[in-house]
Amino acid sequence: MQVRTRHTPTFGVARLVLAPDEMVLVDPLTLLATSYGLSVDVKGTGTKAVALCTAGAEGGWVDAAPVLPGDLHLVELDGKTGWCVSRLGWVASSSTVAMNPEAPVLQALFGGVEGFLNYAHGQGGVVLACCGALDLVTLEAGEAVTIGSDHVLAFADTVQCRLRPSAADGGQSIQTGEGLVFDFAGPGAVLTQTRGPRRLTTWLRANGVSARS
Repeated sequence: MQVRTRHTPTFGVARLVLAPDEMVLVDPLTLLATSYGLSVDVKGTGTKAVALCTAGAEGGWVDAAPVLPGDLHLVELDGKTGWCVSRLGWVASSSTVAMNPEAPVLQALFGGVEGFLNYAHGQGGVVLACCGALDLVTLEAGEAVTIGSDHVLAFADTVQCRLRPSAADGGQSIQTGEGLVFDFAGPGAVLTQTRGPRRLTTWLRANGVSARS
């Protein structure tokens, strides 16, 4: 899979160029267009739906456009380092990349409950979409930082992390990340987004903005 982006950094679109008979997994909500004859098979429903796109004998392409406006980023997995990625930020990944919501690193982080992250491992590309602009935080060994969960797009599994409440008396949710912050310590990389999808939803509701407005 080759990834070509356009309209970044504000309204990014990713073109996933596939070799003959190559497959790619895509978030069905992001499907914009495909080359003629490309096979699309949607598996699962709701938030767990995934589109398996397969190119024909001459190859093909898929255009994926994230729901929220913002930048795009490609993480290339080398088969050694895995990445924890936001479920809301995942757009597509190579068929050679496995997504495991029950990985030990997530089980330890969420206490056995399925949370708002997924774990990507294997070899190949993972396309991520952020809400707003993308920032790369590179942590040296022993360097630490605290980041709100709504602004965390992805982080390498080489990074030490702890999830905790952002306030002593506020509400928290492991499923959505509401009311939680991450404490990260290096070495490793953390990808952040300058806007928070959940905060955007809260703001729209508080100001009476709906799909019918």
